[in-house]
Amino acid sequence: MIHKGGFLTASEAAETLGTSIKALRLYERRGLLTPVRTQAGWRAFGPAEMERAAQIAKLRALGFSLAQISTLFRGQSTSGLEQIIAQHQNFLEGQLSELRHRIELVRDVRDQIGRGQPPSLERLCQLSGSDIQPIAAFNLPWPWGGELFQLHEPRQLTYIVGPLFSGKTRLARLIAETLPSAVFIGIDRLEDGGAAALAKLETDAALKDRVEQALAWLVDDGAKPSPALTTLLVELEMPGADYLVVDVVEQGLDGVTQEALGAYLRRRRAHGPTLFLLTRSSSILDLALVGPHESVLLCPANHSTPIYVTPCAGAPGYETVASCLAPPEVRARTAGVVAVMPPAA
Repeated sequence: MIHKGGFLTASEAAETLGTSIKALRLYERRGLLTPVRTQAGWRAFGPAEMERAAQIAKLRALGFSLAQISTLFRGQSTSGLEQIIAQHQNFLEGQLSELRHRIELVRDVRDQIGRGQPPSLERLCQLSGSDIQPIAAFNLPWPWGGELFQLHEPRQLTYIVGPLFSGKTRLARLIAETLPSAVFIGIDRLEDGGAAALAKLETDAALKDRVEQALAWLVDDGAKPSPALTTLLVELEMPGADYLVVDVVEQGLDGVTQEALGAYLRRRRAHGPTLFLLTRSSSILDLALVGPHESVLLCPANHSTPIYVTPCAGAPGYETVASCLAPPEVRARTAGVVAVMPPAA
């Protein structure tokens, strides 16, 4: 709804732009947006602010940090521009390659039909572009009852959520154990200040360069450097794995760093391994910002089979997912609380 003078409230602006109120406030704090204030003190977004906010959202989708966007708005050249554009090109070329493959499948099926040979059901299903066969399957152990869980080709970023004692960490470990070329990154990564991970930087120049680039982007976006952040980046940037499963990805990070990390992880879709992130932070998993390359996997409190949840209000499981997430300052109250399986009788 556009009010008198063409202004929108913060919630209306966020809905129109497909972003969150929290993101708009972040842009305002960084000086990128200047909404007007009503007599009652509410933020109001006019046409100029909406155009600027839309530009910010598009640049963020390309992978620009807030500091880089600020530089661009001032009409100045920004560092890392060529790398960001190159990564976006690689992402688009990957999509194009997949599209060409699907077109070839369609042509083959049409040729088959033209020769009077009806295609098989399996062949027709391939035209959808998704593999109907699971890439992994296992029986769910305690606290479940042995139900079969099938994992289909995941999106580039999957969040695993659930209340305490729901079995989400157990599920994350099972996914890492079952998928080929998968690595589980536990919260023990922070032992001794992350010394084991940090030591890898001293012997791997290429890894050190990747971590420093990622850290620079995050700091530009407001993150605070810390051993916990560097340790996580080392694990994320280590080569060799097709899948990374990260337990409590926000562990040891403050609020502003979590916000920056959430944005960084979403922009990684163009490169790197597929990620499974166990989280309870609404700064990492902002339901208003979940894109087409992300999915949400919920472990219900009643220990029924984990389900994928569509991140739309009213969808089955949406409210449950929302109730499992909290801002960093709220999450800090239960820091260190973990589920422990009792010893067998």
